[in-house]
Amino acid sequence: MVSTHAVRRRRGAVATAVAVMLLLPGCATLSELTAADPQPASSPSAGVLPSPIDPGPSQRPAGSAQEAALPTPPPDPTPSAPPPPTSPAPSAPAPSATPEQEVPDAEQDEQQGTPKEKKKKKEPAVEETRETEEPPAPEPQYLEVGSSGPAVRDLQERLVELGYFLPAVDGEFGLQTQQAVWALQKAGGLSRDAVVGPRTRAALADGVRPAPVSSAGKVVEIDLDRQLLLAVQDGKVVRTFNASSGNGETFEAKGRSYRARTPTGTYAVYMERDYLHESTLELGAMYRPKYFTGGIAVHGSPSIPPWPASHGCIRVSNSAMNWLWDAWGVPRGTTVVVH
Repeated sequence: MVSTHAVRRRRGAVATAVAVMLLLPGCATLSELTAADPQPASSPSAGVLPSPIDPGPSQRPAGSAQEAALPTPPPDPTPSAPPPPTSPAPSAPAPSATPEQEVPDAEQDEQQGTPKEKKKKKEPAVEETRETEEPPAPEPQYLEVGSSGPAVRDLQERLVELGYFLPAVDGEFGLQTQQAVWALQKAGGLSRDAVVGPRTRAALADGVRPAPVSSAGKVVEIDLDRQLLLAVQDGKVVRTFNASSGNGETFEAKGRSYRARTPTGTYAVYMERDYLHESTLELGAMYRPKYFTGGIAVHGSPSIPPWPASHGCIRVSNSAMNWLWDAWGVPRGTTVVVH
C-alpha cells in the first residue's frame, strides 16, 4: 500500500502541474500530464516535480514527454495598434474625348517623354514657324528721296540705260537720282514730283525718252516746254538732263529792269568760264558757264527745280555741267538750239 505521505506528495505535484498549466497557454491537460509521467510512485524521484521552465536543449533529455507537453511560449501577446485605414484616392474621371481634344499619335509620344525630350522635339517646329512668320520684305510701291536698296539700284540702272544723266549707281535715292527722275517725268508728260509710283514705273518699262530736233553734228538742245537739256550727237540723244530756264518774271539789277526770259533760236557757244563765275549783274554765281547769246549761258547751279526759275540762263546740276565740259565736251562753236 502507498503510504499517506506519498499520496500527499503526489497530490502536491498534481496541483503544481495544474497551476503551471493555467499560467502557460497551450500546456497539456491534467490527464496528459498524468499519462506522460513514466515514473512509478515508489521511485525515489517521484516526489520531485519537473521545472515549469524549459531548461533548454542542452539540459533537456531527448524525447522527454515534457518537451512535447510544454511548447515554446508565443512572443509578446500585447497587440500592436492596427494601421489607420487608408481610403483609396479618388481617381479623376477620364475626360471624354472631343474632336478638338484628340491628340495625334506623334503628340502623345511627345507628352510621354521627359521635359528635355519635349523641348528638343519642339525646337525645329519653332524655327519652322519663325521662317514662315518672317517672309522677305515686299518691294516698296513708291520710291523717293531717302529710299535705298536693290529697288533703287534697279531704278538707277534703268534710268542710265534710257540715257538720263546720273553720275553714279549706288542704290541711294539722293538729289542726283531726283534730277534724273524729274527728267523722266518731264519727258513722259507726268507729274513732276520725283516720286516713283505706278505711272513713273510704267514710263520706265515703256522706255520713255525725248526725241531730238536736230539730225547732224554735236548739238545742245534746250526744250523750254518740257524744261530739258539734251546732248545730241548726229540726231541721237546721248544724255538727257533736268533743266530750269527763265521764269518770265521781271526783276531789278543795277538800277535797271529786266525780264527773266530765255530766247528761242539757234546759237553757238561763244564764251566760257571754267570756274565759279559771279554774274556781272550781281545775280549770283554760275558754275563753269558756257555763253551762247548775250548774258545767257548754260551753267551749273545747286538749285534746279523742275519748273522755270532762273533769270534767263539754263540751269543744270554741277555734276551735269562737269559731264558737258569734261566727258562730252562743248567747245566754243558748239551749236545750241533753244525751242
